[in-house]
Amino acid sequence: MIRTLALSLALVVAGNAVEFTSYTPQTKLPNLKKAIDNKIEKKSLKFGFIKLTDCVPLVVAKELGYFADEGLNVTLEVQSNWKLILERTMSGDLDGAHMLCGQPIAASIGYGAKGDFIVAHSLDLNGNGITVSPAVWAAMQAAEPRLKEAGHEHPISAAALKALAAERRTAGKPLTFGMVFPVSCHNYELRYWLAAGGLNPGFYGGYDDPVGNRDGDMSLSVTPPPQMPQTLAQGTIDGYCVGEPWNQQAVASGIGVPVAIDQHIWKDNPEKVLGVTRTWAEANPKTLVAVVKALIRAGYWLDASMDNRKLAVEMLANQSYIGANPAILGASMLGTFEYVKGDVRKEPEFNVFYAKNATYPLRSHCVWYLTQMRRWGQIPENKPDSWYAEQSARIYRPDIYRTAFGALVAEKAIPAAELPADDYPSVPGSAFIDGIAFDPKQPNAYLASFPIGKK
Repeated sequence: MIRTLALSLALVVAGNAVEFTSYTPQTKLPNLKKAIDNKIEKKSLKFGFIKLTDCVPLVVAKELGYFADEGLNVTLEVQSNWKLILERTMSGDLDGAHMLCGQPIAASIGYGAKGDFIVAHSLDLNGNGITVSPAVWAAMQAAEPRLKEAGHEHPISAAALKALAAERRTAGKPLTFGMVFPVSCHNYELRYWLAAGGLNPGFYGGYDDPVGNRDGDMSLSVTPPPQMPQTLAQGTIDGYCVGEPWNQQAVASGIGVPVAIDQHIWKDNPEKVLGVTRTWAEANPKTLVAVVKALIRAGYWLDASMDNRKLAVEMLANQSYIGANPAILGASMLGTFEYVKGDVRKEPEFNVFYAKNATYPLRSHCVWYLTQMRRWGQIPENKPDSWYAEQSARIYRPDIYRTAFGALVAEKAIPAAELPADDYPSVPGSAFIDGIAFDPKQPNAYLASFPIGKK
């Protein structure tokens, strides 16, 4: 059943009201001739996704017929949590999935669930936020009075939490923050933000420790994304790091205040990827290229105009996908972000789906995630720089991406563009909240530069 959205479901962007209408999912028959001509090995595919706005490239590729154009019949199936996404992809129940960047990396090196994955496509950059309860926000304002001023500057340092964290730890009730998975971008971003403010978020005890609260100033726990606002409202957690729409939902419901977004912690960080097993990729190489082609087109379309973004929000609002209020979904997707009620700021790059080579699987991104796994003890032993290079080259596959991109340009489906000349570019310190530059070719020197963390 298609839900009819009332005209009152509107969002004010840059002073203009954006009204959303109902969207009916579309069906386009696969181009069988193209599938035959391109020798597609597997034409019917099932991909998993979590109810987050950054699943949208998959939704767009299906709804606009980009998968069908490649001769693919794709089913998108919502999953309840990230653990299930990983398990079902490994078992073959899913052909691939909307995954956290860290999932295929961690599984491939043996942390948690053990599997062998490759990444040939990045779904987006940015997209997360850190939200705290009103009580925690009041304590941060008391510690840092400038936060009481309207329009105060960002970033907000986690140092404003230090007094409260010490008080709660002494009382035997440590601050507890939720994040979505032990190897999620959210876990590492939250830890990065806390450590940059002088707080130790705790360490993991190696490959089989899913908790990671050893010697911490506070506690971090796993909470599925859609449950974040309710868990915060119940007082089970004091804050969380999650993707949209769950930060903006907290603002709309009056139960939380976002204090940081990705751009404040690591500007243009990789967020989600398409994850497939190596076995699947090797059995279906032409199918994988076709899938990547469709997703590149989706990313290009998403970043082409705000009209496209609005239609994408309406797609996501349908019950087949996220099924949430489009005004909440659109709050970040249309280039704005609300920090407290009434404090709406322009954040045009909160979601990036194609610009800045957002869809390209940079091997440096893989190295960064590996450094954070080592920093917080998920990788228990020191590794030489060469190990980081070997793992990133094994897991991330820009060669597959380049094949797909070249085919799209030849077909005139997207304009020609310059792809990265180096798969291991450095990131300047100005992109990070702590000012520490990242050189993926010297991961151990990078780890040594952090005051808090394993070396």
